[in-house]
Amino acid sequence: MQQPPETEPLNPPERTLMGPGPSEVHPRVLRVMSAPLIGHLDAAFIEIMDEVQELLRYTFQTDNKWTIPVSGTGSASMETAFANVVEPGETVLVPTNGYFGGRMESMAERAGGDVVTVDAPWGEPLQPDDVAAAFDEHDPDVFGFVHAETSTGVLQPHVSELTSIAHEHDAYVIADTVTSLGGVELRVDEWDIDVAYSGGQKCLSCPPGASPLTVNDRTMEKVLNRDTEVRSWYLDLSLLEGYWGEERAYHHTAPITNVYALRESLQLVAEEGLEARWERHREMATKLKTGLEDLGFELNPDDEFWLPSLNAVRVPDGVDDTELLDYLKREYDIEVASGLGALEGEILRIGCMGYSARPQNIEFLLAAIEDGLEAQGFDQ
Repeated sequence: MQQPPETEPLNPPERTLMGPGPSEVHPRVLRVMSAPLIGHLDAAFIEIMDEVQELLRYTFQTDNKWTIPVSGTGSASMETAFANVVEPGETVLVPTNGYFGGRMESMAERAGGDVVTVDAPWGEPLQPDDVAAAFDEHDPDVFGFVHAETSTGVLQPHVSELTSIAHEHDAYVIADTVTSLGGVELRVDEWDIDVAYSGGQKCLSCPPGASPLTVNDRTMEKVLNRDTEVRSWYLDLSLLEGYWGEERAYHHTAPITNVYALRESLQLVAEEGLEARWERHREMATKLKTGLEDLGFELNPDDEFWLPSLNAVRVPDGVDDTELLDYLKREYDIEVASGLGALEGEILRIGCMGYSARPQNIEFLLAAIEDGLEAQGFDQ
């Protein structure tokens, strides 16, 4: 008989999480995660489900009936969006100005879509004229864009202009709001976004595992009248609506503890108020940005496209980014991330999200970075 392995009780290190995610989890969220489990069809849990949906509608700023947490991480809600909206043979327009535009491309292709692109340099947003030209050339059925690009620190401005272009061509719009929901201004209905997906582990300060998604009636009608079945049974909205809709019929066992956590994190958003929360993120990120500039860093994007929840800063000449990140983790238990894709080795990605967006975290991080630079002999 195989013997059990020799392991010690779990004791993870205590980190200050200031990277691109996860962010630090609010103590109230951690507390509710220790609450007793109840069944996923229990009347008490169904009441919690209703509350989560109402709180999500407030946070997304939408009246969409089809507003749910997908069982899985942010990538699960992303795949739910593309797998359901894209049918085989449809043309899907995605951006090339960041890592997650590339992930959109991969998911759209797996859903059977024919992918075309609208280009912009990494570190810059999409320009409406370029999007309009891409629509005129390709006439796509679906358009995906990233509202807050985690890989470049760019916030996409003038979203309504992009959605107007798409709807003039009768296309459906899918927005990646993983790093914006609950942290920077987002108005799904006012901006005429058809589908928006997000994650809990960024500005909501919730562990990953139940990920927000909202779908408007126009898009849900398309989903429910597809010519082909969604290739994923688990993520099929025509099946999930039976559990999250009025019927509350069994589909799968929901991640109960994660739903508790998401509900509490959304309750914190409601208590703070969305506009006050957006302002707090901007205020804390401004403090961070100013301190980093004093240390010799500069933003990767232009100020007008700055994403307060994820600050991408260029590594000064003469500084080894890997050595600095190792120093922060080894000496201070602080997590910050390096660049992805085309910006690997060129930038640091510093989160200022949710419960991590506090003065003490900003001050601690800036002091630690200053020490790390001095350890390399960098004179800012």
